[in-house]
Amino acid sequence: MNLVCFKNVCIKKYVIEIIEMLMGTALMAMATSLFLLPNQLSTGGFSGIATITYYLLKIPMGVTILILNIPLFILGFIKLGKAFVVKAITGTVSLSVFIDIFEKLTPLTQDRFLACIYGGIIVGLGTALVLKANGSTGGSDLISIIIREYNSRFRTGTVITAIDTVIVLLNVIFFKKIEIGLYSAIAIYLMGKIIDIVFEGIYFTKLLFIVTDKNVEIAEEIGKSIKRGVTGLYGRGMYTKQEKVVLMCAATRNDVTRIRQMALKIDPKAFIIITNSREVFGKGFKKE
Repeated sequence: MNLVCFKNVCIKKYVIEIIEMLMGTALMAMATSLFLLPNQLSTGGFSGIATITYYLLKIPMGVTILILNIPLFILGFIKLGKAFVVKAITGTVSLSVFIDIFEKLTPLTQDRFLACIYGGIIVGLGTALVLKANGSTGGSDLISIIIREYNSRFRTGTVITAIDTVIVLLNVIFFKKIEIGLYSAIAIYLMGKIIDIVFEGIYFTKLLFIVTDKNVEIAEEIGKSIKRGVTGLYGRGMYTKQEKVVLMCAATRNDVTRIRQMALKIDPKAFIIITNSREVFGKGFKKE
């Protein structure tokens, strides 16, 4: 499908990404307003600071988040360019607006355990949608991006984790309840896991390494029966000093048992290693 581009920006792709960002920020706002905020919980970021100001000064969370991000927008415009900042502003403003809208609804639970579970999961899903759209909702993720522009030695994940940890600690100090920090830590962990699942999938692809004297027969049988490609890697046994071809095969979870049984049937002495592979791109697997 053809994309209309203007000044190196593909309009259709850009519009789709904006829609994804709006869906993501709506989910993040729903989780914050209906689960986390009513129970004084936080997943870090500027929403954690906004939680404190909400209870201390009764300032709406959306307003606080927007004000805190203004200096970042200025720095981002200087270091990251107009296109990225437009997305960041869109994401931040929409998150603030959605939070203020959802705040008017009745919280879905007053149980902190349920709130941290469902809040963390839904925030993670929303954050993943925003990141997949190459966007930002400001806060710690935008700070990390700007810091890396000044010094690339800093890792994005490390910066975000450090900022979120400090903000959660501030929540604990302000509310004077250690369990708030403990529940918030659960929410942050779940948020991170959901982001990983959205980007990498629930089930990892399996990678098999087969050391055998019958590599040709096994490779042909895998190709014929399971329709999976096999690569021969030249190796050397350090104990026997013998050179062998080691078979490498990427397969789905459902194919692993069949391949293992097939290999052992052809060569009962075959040595098989099965590992998880986070992502596999190419024929029969993921496509960019």
